[in-house]
Amino acid sequence: MVIAANFFSLLLSPLSLGSFLPSLPLDSLFSTQGIMILLLAAYAGAMWMFLTSAPKVYTVMVSDLEIARQLYEGLLDLPAAEVPLHYYYNYEQTIGATGIDPLYMSTSPSWSNRTMNNANDGLWYQLKKNTQLHIITGASLGNKNQQRHVCFDHECLELILLRVETRGLKFKIRNHKPLNFLVKDYDDRVIEMAEVTG
Repeated sequence: MVIAANFFSLLLSPLSLGSFLPSLPLDSLFSTQGIMILLLAAYAGAMWMFLTSAPKVYTVMVSDLEIARQLYEGLLDLPAAEVPLHYYYNYEQTIGATGIDPLYMSTSPSWSNRTMNNANDGLWYQLKKNTQLHIITGASLGNKNQQRHVCFDHECLELILLRVETRGLKFKIRNHKPLNFLVKDYDDRVIEMAEVTG
């Protein structure tokens, strides 16, 4: 017994979306409610993409800004951030400089220094591709008047510790949770790096 089948007619017949999704009624997909659901799903996807790729800023409070500069720029070799994220988030609008782009304000030193000092306090470094480190003053001295760097983010201190290890600096981990370690610089200063919880 031989059954003849014509495959050419199947290959040449036009296929529609309904042939792939027979259980999905197309009239409900293209209705007002269907379009709204598709738009909400697209919006949720866009928000997820934005939030996962949004830049991060870690802040570390230090007891001496100049010693911190020597550590982060000299020993840890962190590059200075080209555009600190306070420009990205436009912090200057909160201090009364609305309507003026802060990148243009840097060309006029007499006016910008008076206005921008509050926003520019501290040091800005590029820690990773989409992550910056903001160093500010405000930490108290540690035991025996040693320098102290305080951070609220565990991940930030882990990245700094990794940088300390790869640069071959002497360090001693005192505690893992919360992370607390000591770093010795080339001038035999001991710098305490402490995570603050709570």
